[in-house]
Formats: sequence, structure tokens, C-alpha cells
Amino acid sequence: MYCMNCGVKLADTEKVCPLCQTRVYHPDLVQGEAEKPYPAHKYPTAERGTKWGLIILSILYLLPIVTVLLCDLEINGTVMWSGYVIGALLLCYVIGILPTWFRNPNPVIFVPCGFAALGLFLLYINFATGGNWFMSFAFPVTGGIGLIVTAVVTLMRYVPKGALYIFGGASVALGAFMLLVEFLMYRTFQNPVLTGWAIFPLLALVMLGGLLIFLAICRPAREVMERKFFI
Repeated sequence: MYCMNCGVKLADTEKVCPLCQTRVYHPDLVQGEAEKPYPAHKYPTAERGTKWGLIILSILYLLPIVTVLLCDLEINGTVMWSGYVIGALLLCYVIGILPTWFRNPNPVIFVPCGFAALGLFLLYINFATGGNWFMSFAFPVTGGIGLIVTAVVTLMRYVPKGALYIFGGASVALGAFMLLVEFLMYRTFQNPVLTGWAIFPLLALVMLGGLLIFLAICRPAREVMERKFFI
């Protein structure tokens, strides 16, 4: 059967259209019965890996770290290129594997932790290469993007119904942040070629954010988009 309002194909057990929330049957008519996809109160759940699996994965993760460190010490007598490899591997571990140690990892906590780990990795590269670009460029850029992403994740977790407002505002904020990134790049690297590019992502992101906010405010336009793209 199909929804009388938006035309989406529905299962026989549907009482309300999942797309437009229209009642499938007239309230005075008796709805037919059909076999449900799952028994009542029983739904498939994703199986979680055991702690032993994570322990073994972590031990296996140490193998390339120890290998590149020993090779670097054997060849150069000190830590040189292996520091970059080890730092990248540890960064991947913090972002991809560390949250799986927890039963219900909270992204509000682990997202800023990931950006903090990225900042530490960039700080190491800055010291290892003898650069002076971390405090003037890498730190504010990483911190700014981290704040925007953390704000989006936090709002989506606790205010999920305002998704269009959240992503629209984040898009506008990210576009404006591009101007700061361009300024920091020019001040840090003193390259005139790096000037003027921020206007393009600024315009694109502001237009995208404005469209999302408009759809959030204008319900008829939002419903048209939902029917057109089935979102």
C-alpha cells in the first residue's frame, strides 16, 4: 500500500507514514493484520566485541610502533622519522579504537579528545622540525574547528530535533572561520599567494547554511524537499 499524502510505499503493518506522519488508515476503518518483521519488544541488536578482542587488537597495534622505533634507532641511533609514524598511529588509536573500550562512548567527550590528540601530534611535528607555526596557526585552527565540531555533536546529541538549525549555523560559522584561517596562514607563512581564497568557501558555506536554516523555518519548503529526496 501507499501513503495517501506523499505516495511512499508502506508496509501492511504501518499505522503512520514514517515520512510525513500521515495516518495510513481512516480511524473508523479496521486495519488489517500482517506478520510483523520482528516479535513485539524484540529487535535485532548489534553484537559488541569482547574486551579480549580489544586487548589483542591493542597488542597487535603495538607491533608496528615497536618495529619502526627499533628500525629508526638501529639506522640513525636516535628517534627521527619514527616519531611521525608513532604519533600518527597513536592518533588513529585515540580516534578509532579508544572509544570502543566503553560500552556507550559519549561523542561529546571523545570528539574533543580526538582534536586534543591531533593538536599534540602537530605540536610534536612543530618541535621535531624546528618550526614556529604551532601557536600562530595549528593551535588556533585545530582548536576552532574542534569547538565547531564539538558544538555540533553536543547539540545533535541533546537537541536532535533542531538538526537543520544546528547544521545551518555550523555551516555559517565554518564559513566565517575560513576568514580567520586565511589571516593566520598569511601572518604565519607570509605568502601573498595564500590571500583571497577564503571568500570562496565563505560564500559556499554561508549559502548552504542559509538554505538549511530557511528549510528549518519554512515548513512547506521542508516538506517539499522531504518528498522529493525522501529524507
